[in-house]
Amino acid sequence: MPLVIARSAASKQSLTVFSSTTLASDVEKKATICVTQRPETSSLADDQLGDVIDPPRFFFQKSKKYNPNAIATQPSVFDDPDLAEEYKPRSDWENIHRFDPAARWTRAEEDSVVKKLDIRIILWSCVMITALELDRSNIQQANADDFLTDLKLSRDDYNLGNTIYRLCYMMSEIPAQIIGKKLGADQWIPIQMISWSIVATCQFWLSGRTSFLITRALIGILSGGFTPTMILYLSYFYKHHELSIRLGFWYAASSLADILAAIFAYGILHLGGRGGQAGWRWLFLIDGLVTLALGLLSFIFLPPGPTQTANWARGKKGWFTEREEVIMVNRIVREDPSKGSMHNRQPLTAKLVWLSFSDFDLWPLYIVGIMFLTPWTTVSQYFTLQMKDFGFDTFNSILLAIPYSVFGIITRIILTYSGEYFESLSWMGILAQVWSLPMMIYMNVVDLNQTNKWIVWTVLTLFLSLPSAHALQAGWISRNSNSVRTRAIAAAIYNMSVQLSAIIASNIYQDGDAPRYVIGNRVLLILVGVNIILYLATKAYYVLRNHERDRRWDAMTEEQKVEYVAVTKDDGNKRMDFRFAH
Repeated sequence: MPLVIARSAASKQSLTVFSSTTLASDVEKKATICVTQRPETSSLADDQLGDVIDPPRFFFQKSKKYNPNAIATQPSVFDDPDLAEEYKPRSDWENIHRFDPAARWTRAEEDSVVKKLDIRIILWSCVMITALELDRSNIQQANADDFLTDLKLSRDDYNLGNTIYRLCYMMSEIPAQIIGKKLGADQWIPIQMISWSIVATCQFWLSGRTSFLITRALIGILSGGFTPTMILYLSYFYKHHELSIRLGFWYAASSLADILAAIFAYGILHLGGRGGQAGWRWLFLIDGLVTLALGLLSFIFLPPGPTQTANWARGKKGWFTEREEVIMVNRIVREDPSKGSMHNRQPLTAKLVWLSFSDFDLWPLYIVGIMFLTPWTTVSQYFTLQMKDFGFDTFNSILLAIPYSVFGIITRIILTYSGEYFESLSWMGILAQVWSLPMMIYMNVVDLNQTNKWIVWTVLTLFLSLPSAHALQAGWISRNSNSVRTRAIAAAIYNMSVQLSAIIASNIYQDGDAPRYVIGNRVLLILVGVNIILYLATKAYYVLRNHERDRRWDAMTEEQKVEYVAVTKDDGNKRMDFRFAH
């Protein structure tokens, strides 16, 4: 959030600044300050910078006086000679050879680079998360093919399997993130994909309760950390608002995976009986082999960073020209100089992990992460089972899951764009909960067993089509972390919270409550109400925290503000000149 401070009284320069990322301890510098108003004494006749007054950020804004030849380079701390050297990227940063504070580029050039990044980086990232979702969610399609009956499992056993999967996934998040930071996402992510795909393929030979629970645990362990590692990786290429939007599409790809899983399952389950094996066994085998192939290809298509795209498969000169690499590197580091404070193979120390974990100002968002998706997850895990309960056959139960996945993609992307456009995060989260409220009330007051099955399907589909705030909240965590080390670990902790949410969700519907789930639906309705309160409380917390800092900051003289910026030992989001997003 913007904050006016006096940086140098001696030179009589006043800067409007945004404290976007504060660096800490042994691998980080002092406060990172992104300038949003040029020093009054600067001469920019030969060093033109872009207009900072409401620059177009999204495609639908380009018609508003959009000039492709206008300078896109935004003012930065590197334009102040008193600060430039202090915030210069470290000498072993992988992109240091393209760092140039004097670099300037046009809007058309930047748009071209971003478009190229979307094609080269985001598309394959979406393919990878599609593979993850395919292997962890195809069990829902298997349920429609008498998976539980064949293995002599109860629905409580199914709940236990989901719980074990989520628990193992959650516990491996931080260790996997630490390994990924050491090896690099370009190496670690393909290793993870190959590892879990082998286990997923082995589900073809499941024989009963024990083997089911073991494979659930192994898939959770081997896939944990995938999401936060990918989020950190994508931050190497995109600005903050760009990252939130791309995460919206990235998470939407998981919904696309649900659609593909249904389509694949419709065809693959017809193999039932071939070789004397059930259709669900062929489903696990084929889906696992597809992910294995994608994991091997990821070694080729996933470069380490913006200036490290050259190899035998991507071309000796890489994907980008020297000019494009200069634009990519400098537009990112000008917005957030902290991105040059750690190279992409630098490990996180135990001290940095603990500092990030103990950052209490992020815990409101972790609590939201535990709660906000619980109602949706509960209903989605039981959707195909409920369709079977209400009289739909195996293949119709699978196909009927497609519409809510399609609508979910659309509503998720709209919500993500709205959050960035209106600069409102908490209200978007509340909107998603309000969306689900009418359907949840209906599920509590009406006996679905006595209702037309198509009405039941419509209600459940509308409920599961809610606009998920998951992508916005991942970006919210990143913004309020305000340091490299916290951003890396906070993404993992937040994802752990979401997995804990799924563990809770996996145990709300019980065998004894089937098929109407009177108690379960009552619990879900209460959770929706609690979620609305949580979002309001989170917003209130950050508003009060900002108000208190405003009060203390405004009470200081200009000289005291300058001295604070220069000598403070506060770091991360503990700095008095940092304001929380909400």
